[in-house]
Amino acid sequence: MLLDPDTENDVAYELCQLLGRAILPLRRTDAGVQAGAGGEGTAFLFTGRGREYLLTADALTRDGAGEIGLRASVTEPAGVAADAVALPDLADRWRQHEDLGVAVLPAVALHEHAAGQGWRWRTQQVPDAVAADRDAIARIGVEPGSAVVLAHGVGEGGGRPLEVAVERVARVDGAVRLLTELPAGYVGAPVFGVQAGDDGPGLRCLGLVLPARDGGHPLATFDRIREAVDAA
Repeated sequence: MLLDPDTENDVAYELCQLLGRAILPLRRTDAGVQAGAGGEGTAFLFTGRGREYLLTADALTRDGAGEIGLRASVTEPAGVAADAVALPDLADRWRQHEDLGVAVLPAVALHEHAAGQGWRWRTQQVPDAVAADRDAIARIGVEPGSAVVLAHGVGEGGGRPLEVAVERVARVDGAVRLLTELPAGYVGAPVFGVQAGDDGPGLRCLGLVLPARDGGHPLATFDRIREAVDAA
């Protein structure tokens, strides 16, 4: 569904309020990866079948070490957590699904880490009820619709601000894609759209951003992400 600009802005604002603390910055730290050179991405928390998972693009988890950035609003009590959770063996900790381009990390490992350091996560999650099912993905057509991306971009000096981008999504040659390339840090981020339904328009998480190709970004769509989550 293509929304008018004011409605797009309203949806983007509400998403930041409802799900801003589900979005976490991810950074590869292996040798040779420089800031802004493809080492930064985004991950997000998802709850399905009563369990919590961290999801991102497989391309961010294939080699070497990495870390999940922490901002003050996602941990408690204040001032206890460090600035990041180090993942010294990143590739071994994610359950990778290269056919989908998706990596899944059961969040129990994150909670165990926090408990061992004397703090707790204070996060939000994308709920399963918001994730698009097979029928919702099938309704995405060749005409562009509104899409909202929540991500941690890359700011000056390497900072990772929470950002929102309003883009266009469509089916191109049978694949669901964002139609423009996004800034550094957006790979792995969740993409939301508004679709008509029997009970009126509804917000859906369509999937997550994969690395850029051919002037845009293919999406790993949630109908297939569920398969990866179930396997985890």
